[in-house]
Amino acid sequence: MLSAFTARPIIELKQRDKSKIETILAYGDRVLVGLNTGALRVYRLNELPPSSSSPVKDPSSPDRTSSSSESQPPEQSKDSSTDSQPNSGLSGLPGLSVRPTDLLREVEKFSTRAIEQLAIIKEANTLVSLSNYYVSLHDLQTYEPIETIPRIRHATCFAVTSNIVKDADTGIPEIISRLAVAAKRRLLVWSWHESELHENVTEIVLPEAIRTVTWANAAKVVCGMNAGYVLVDVTTSEAREITGAGVAVAGGQGSRFGAASMGYMGLGSFVPKPLATRLAEGEMLLTKDINSLFIDVDGNPLEKRHIPWQSAPENIGYSYPYILALQSPTKGSLEVRNPETLNLLQTMELAGAAQLHFPPPTVSLAHAGKGFHISSDRVVWKMDATDYDTQVQELIEKAQYDEAISVLGMLEDALLKDKIGTMREVKMLKAEALFKQRKFRQSLDLFNEDEVHAPPERVLRLYPRAIAGELSVETEDEDTTDEDDSARAEEIAGANADKDGKAEIQESASPQKAAGAGAFAKYWIGGGHRRTDSDAASIASSRIGGTDNDDAASIKPRAGPKRRKDGGPLEGTELAKAVRELNSFLAGTRARLQRVIDPETGKLRPRKTGTGLSHSSSTSENLDALLSVRRSESDEQLEEELRRAFTLVDTTLFRGYMFCQPSLAPSLFRIPNFCDPSVVNEKLLEHNRYNELVDFFFGKKLHRDALTLLRKFGDRDADGEVANLEINGHGETEVEIPEQLRGPRRTVGYLQSLPAEMADLVLEFAEWVLRRDATLGMEVFLADSENAETLPRDKVVGFLRGIDAELEITYLQHIIDELRDATPEFHNRLVELLVDALKRDEARDDKWEDRLHKLVEFLKESRQYSLSRAFSMIPREDPAFYEAQAVILSIMGNHKQALEIYVFKMQDYVRAEEYCNRIHSLPGEQQQREPRDLSADEGDDAETTTTTTTSSSIYHTLLSLYLTPPPPHTPNLEPALALLSRHGSRLPATSSLSLIPDTLPVAKLESYFRGRMRTANSVVAESRIVESLRKTQLVNTQALLLLGDGLPGGQGGRNRRVVIAEERVCGVCHKRLGNSVVAVLPDNNVVHYGCLGKGRSASNTRSERVAGSWGRNG
Repeated sequence: MLSAFTARPIIELKQRDKSKIETILAYGDRVLVGLNTGALRVYRLNELPPSSSSPVKDPSSPDRTSSSSESQPPEQSKDSSTDSQPNSGLSGLPGLSVRPTDLLREVEKFSTRAIEQLAIIKEANTLVSLSNYYVSLHDLQTYEPIETIPRIRHATCFAVTSNIVKDADTGIPEIISRLAVAAKRRLLVWSWHESELHENVTEIVLPEAIRTVTWANAAKVVCGMNAGYVLVDVTTSEAREITGAGVAVAGGQGSRFGAASMGYMGLGSFVPKPLATRLAEGEMLLTKDINSLFIDVDGNPLEKRHIPWQSAPENIGYSYPYILALQSPTKGSLEVRNPETLNLLQTMELAGAAQLHFPPPTVSLAHAGKGFHISSDRVVWKMDATDYDTQVQELIEKAQYDEAISVLGMLEDALLKDKIGTMREVKMLKAEALFKQRKFRQSLDLFNEDEVHAPPERVLRLYPRAIAGELSVETEDEDTTDEDDSARAEEIAGANADKDGKAEIQESASPQKAAGAGAFAKYWIGGGHRRTDSDAASIASSRIGGTDNDDAASIKPRAGPKRRKDGGPLEGTELAKAVRELNSFLAGTRARLQRVIDPETGKLRPRKTGTGLSHSSSTSENLDALLSVRRSESDEQLEEELRRAFTLVDTTLFRGYMFCQPSLAPSLFRIPNFCDPSVVNEKLLEHNRYNELVDFFFGKKLHRDALTLLRKFGDRDADGEVANLEINGHGETEVEIPEQLRGPRRTVGYLQSLPAEMADLVLEFAEWVLRRDATLGMEVFLADSENAETLPRDKVVGFLRGIDAELEITYLQHIIDELRDATPEFHNRLVELLVDALKRDEARDDKWEDRLHKLVEFLKESRQYSLSRAFSMIPREDPAFYEAQAVILSIMGNHKQALEIYVFKMQDYVRAEEYCNRIHSLPGEQQQREPRDLSADEGDDAETTTTTTTSSSIYHTLLSLYLTPPPPHTPNLEPALALLSRHGSRLPATSSLSLIPDTLPVAKLESYFRGRMRTANSVVAESRIVESLRKTQLVNTQALLLLGDGLPGGQGGRNRRVVIAEERVCGVCHKRLGNSVVAVLPDNNVVHYGCLGKGRSASNTRSERVAGSWGRNG
């Protein structure tokens, strides 16, 4: 049991004193005691030193007596003077040197009858008392009567409240105190504004006599009656009946809560007293007999089950954060319950205790926590609250984790040393207990909550070595010992609970027992079905005869099928289920780690500085939660610790996947991870999952290991299905090759994914692929990917040169044609390789012709190779290479030598003419020499340095080769005449006719002369047309200048007018034009004549001449 409060007797009547305590009132350091004789005694409460305070007694011990006064009846205590000697109950306390109270004054004639109730209105310095059915007001300092309220007769009870309320008209806050008095069916309310009593009295008549009055807030009061409860708004005089939740009767109306039923008719018409108390902000508790109802301040029922009282309480109250219930004086016990779980936390035996007294509602309940007072006929106890951290620790020690979590959630942060840390620790302890109960999902979900973020080391200690590795603390011997110890501890805890806890009355689930409690009980408990609150579901006892004070309830499993005792080793399906839940936990932990460290680089992510202090503190808390040791101050050490944690998470996640979900292991390797390579290698080889091992090596950048494994599997015969591998340090073992790893295709895909920085590794492992399948292997270098395009091309060329020249040609053509590489060395090497290949191949088939065509086209298009080097490599006397020679000579600018090859060696006059047409279509500068000529290359000789003259055209050169060929060739008239007929106009007449033999008939030159004349006439006709067009343009320009274009807002010409008003200013100097000389621009803008040049020179954007400028630009 919890020790939430300790009882300390502060007042005890003498043995010879025949008076009895009727009521008490405590405020400040004063305690007012009202006696049955009508006397009022005023005590001063002394401050006791810490050493003299009563020690906290073990609540689980059979003796729950809090002081010596409880162990003996008052009549057996020592006789002592009330005002000068300490009483017998106080003298028994060890080390007590200061009396807890001193009697300051006794007002004997305070009332003629017993004082039934006391209260104060502090702002008005007024003491309110109830005696002889009248409510009287007294001065709080002198205790002299001020007045007896005459309107009140037959008053049974009253309630006082003080609150700060804003004025509805002015909005200024003021203290308003209200006194609500119940007189039979009437409810009368007086108000004090600040310290002045208002004359207006609110009177509300209810349908039945009022037995209790409790303030819900500043304006609403709950009135308890035999027929039920009514919520009254004193500002509007509205009354609302409070009904129970989920209860329906005939007619569809809700059943009134607390209504008297036939169940009490056999008890001498006894009706239990309706009780009510305020709880936390916005909640109230109503209790009648053993039934209870939680409502809000508006009277609406809340979704909470009823409190399982052992017996009907005599009085109830609330001391932050617990619900208190005082049993009848014959029992004299105080029950302390959790308002969320409604479980019994503490029971204290106080002989004859009859009344509870709490601080006034004006004191904040959230920080009251300072205790309350209990009184009997002879003794007044002060109930001191135990330190909240001590209470929580006590609950933790007794494995009542749900209660500890609930209490921590209700307490404010300022009341605890470290609320967040304690809450996190308790939740982790509860998660460990749930795990031992085989509730894996609830356990791991609790470990993974945002407020917990349990370190992965702590979770992994719960798992066997196969999953947690070295972190596992589970061994076979320890498991057996823990199992026996756990069983013994459970039996002892159950025995203590049954022995120490006072037996509660267990509500029966049968309708017969519910009927015995009355009709209201049937309505309230829903026909005998006891509802289990969700907050306490995990700690509910499974035993039928279990009680609320069962200390082991939070960790005892629910009754069900017989299984292994709690704490046994995980095996079989249970282990698989636990591992699946662990995988989810590790995935969440991994996501949180990724927020602070980049898994790809292993470096800390840059911290956000723009979100303020709250973000940095939240990040710091998250880091502390993720690390099992204290977080380092330096970033380097923190980075190392986070990497270590990430490695543990990823490695364990891999183990979990391999244990129960092997198909998910590849998904972990496709993303950056921190898995331990040795563990992964061992597990994957053990399970023959070589494809996943390759993916893992790639993710960890262990490319050499991956490619070595791929070569062992792929470099086998086509029908090879087995390979010898060394597994986990043992000798070579024959294993079956997976279908995906057979052949070189997987290696090619792997090599294509490697970056250019690893070119040496790519070339090393591409060799065996190229020798096995050259076409497939070349995809490594020819793929349309960034990795292939960024490989160092000189290394690739040299590598392919050592394997096969055909592969080198293919790669050079790819980088030149596709990638537009302009490196001269590559172009020269391609020319050399193509020429050598053509020379070696003696079978001049279609393939050879196709390669020759590629060589000629490459020579025409490329300008990066060495002309002299290429010309020297081409065979001179081989007719197949004549066109290649002509192409090089043409690029050199030696057009005559190129035409000689077409005319004399190839005798292809059509190609010769096409060559002339191509050269003639080039710009004038390129007709004489191409951008690259022989003089720019090394090793030039005199034979190839001749150039054509600039005075004659390319057609003239071809005509001269036809008509005046060098020896031993003879003139060829037929192609010459054809050239003259088609291109005669492009040839100079004098030099062309001088080449024609004199013996040639003039009739054969008819087409030539006709073409020349047609060309001359075309020139004359063209000049006439141009002349006419220029005349038309001149007329249009003059008309535009004189008349304008006629468009609105367009150019007006010289025949236009411009209005210059007085306010019009110059567009350049922005001064008024006035009577100055002005100039009008074509767009009708007007400027000073002197500003005309300034505006034109300043803008410098107009290219056309403005109007009037012709007169100044002579």
